[in-house]
Amino acid sequence: MSVWFTEDQVPGLRLSCRVSRVLHQEKTPFQHLAILETEVFGRVLTLDGIIQTTEHDEFIYHELIAHVAMCAHRGTLRRVLIIGGGDGGTMRQVLRHRQVTACHLVEIDERVVAVAREFLPALSAAMDDPRAKVIIADGIEYVRDVQEAYDLIIVDSTDPIGPAVGLFSADFYAGAHRALAVDGMCVAQTESAFHNARLVPAIFARMAGNFPIARLYLGAIPSYPGGPWSFTVGSKLYDPAEPVRPPPGDLRYYSPDVHRAAFALPPYVVQALAHPPS
Repeated sequence: MSVWFTEDQVPGLRLSCRVSRVLHQEKTPFQHLAILETEVFGRVLTLDGIIQTTEHDEFIYHELIAHVAMCAHRGTLRRVLIIGGGDGGTMRQVLRHRQVTACHLVEIDERVVAVAREFLPALSAAMDDPRAKVIIADGIEYVRDVQEAYDLIIVDSTDPIGPAVGLFSADFYAGAHRALAVDGMCVAQTESAFHNARLVPAIFARMAGNFPIARLYLGAIPSYPGGPWSFTVGSKLYDPAEPVRPPPGDLRYYSPDVHRAAFALPPYVVQALAHPPS
């Protein structure tokens, strides 16, 4: 008998993958959490029935969300804050940069961290780095309470539903601005540029309303819906589109050429960003 996991991506569209084993599932105080062994993607972490990361394609997402801003930052880049990202994949990429002296990961659901450490050890191993600190807390409240503390904030959140809704708000981006140093950057995953054609421009406008420089870039993650997945950078000083730092070695997706190409947006995205919904 074949067992399939099916994600309802958008109305009228589903993604299914064959499951060989259900390794873990539970209802946490915040969401349904599962680890599935699949034929195509290897081990898959899902939250509320939505794929968050997979063993086989996580490197694309995590390299894109971490190295674009880090390699474009021209100033001191020592203190990094990750909101969400309880699987540890983004932290692993951040700590490849040896100039980083502190990487704080703020995750609201401690069970995501615990389950990732058990079932996704390659992703979560960076949590044992002496520069790493995991804080179980609400990222919105955490950012509200700090000022000029970080050089980079990475918002590695779930979709804008449930506890993550506030991470896509103008108020949150204003808090991120305050929490950053004078030349800081904030980068966030901002959903499918194709399937979320109204949401993405609205999120971009909120970021642009709080940072003097806002840029959107794209990457294709096979397990995420709709082809081009968007990331948005808000920067106080530096244009994130041009890499100036060499990337760490042994990367599988990111390169300076990929960095530049990611900011080359197709006309339909440019037009959407120019006319955000009111």
